[in-house]
Amino acid sequence: MTTGAARDRGSRHELDAGLEPAVEPWPRGISRQATMRISDVLRVLGAEFGSVSHSKLRFLEEQGLIDPVRTPSGYRQYSPADVERLRFVLTEQRDSYLPLKVIKERLAAMDAGEESEHPAPRLAPGGSAAPARRRWTVASVADVTGAEPAFVEDLVRAGVLQTEGGDRLAPGSVDVVRIASALAEYGIEPRHLRTFRTAADRQVALVDQVVAPLRSQQSSAARGQAATMASEIGELFTRLHAAWVRQGVDELA
Repeated sequence: MTTGAARDRGSRHELDAGLEPAVEPWPRGISRQATMRISDVLRVLGAEFGSVSHSKLRFLEEQGLIDPVRTPSGYRQYSPADVERLRFVLTEQRDSYLPLKVIKERLAAMDAGEESEHPAPRLAPGGSAAPARRRWTVASVADVTGAEPAFVEDLVRAGVLQTEGGDRLAPGSVDVVRIASALAEYGIEPRHLRTFRTAADRQVALVDQVVAPLRSQQSSAARGQAATMASEIGELFTRLHAAWVRQGVDELA
């Protein structure tokens, strides 16, 4: 089966030759003009995928999931269509726990028009910019979630919300506050959630032990593989925890 990246290369070469490609790869109707540097791509995707990095993008390229243009001096340049493909890959990893092999097969099917259901691209045709990553504080998180600032501060004091120096909260704080707010309606307070935070930190430490040999290597491929492996293991931990909680709750019924 022809990979999505290979088909993208073929289409690009046909366009360069003045020919009309037989099938436009997914996403269709999005600019394929490569004008974005890797730093631009990280800025676009960083707000949604906090762990995306240079090495992660290079690893995905080596796996044939994207195919950025190389300038004469060897620098990578990406198009808005490349960004949409990356967003699809990262979303499938995070939300559907799919391995890269399956995601690659899905992209190939979407390129060939064999999948009728696929996500709509988020970038307008020709667009290449996105808002810069937002700086989250107690006040801004409270404003977005509708929670009281005092409640957000309680989560910080309980260690449920992490900070990144000063008054800046870590990415993902909005989701944590929304979930904690829903739990508060059942009388579950921030102090009750401290054990969840501790357990999560221990799981992250275990993931770190697994991927440490790859992270310690100098090659971007190894570091990208480490990031992908960490994400997949983390999601499996999440599913395992959810399965245990559901099993225990079912026994209460």
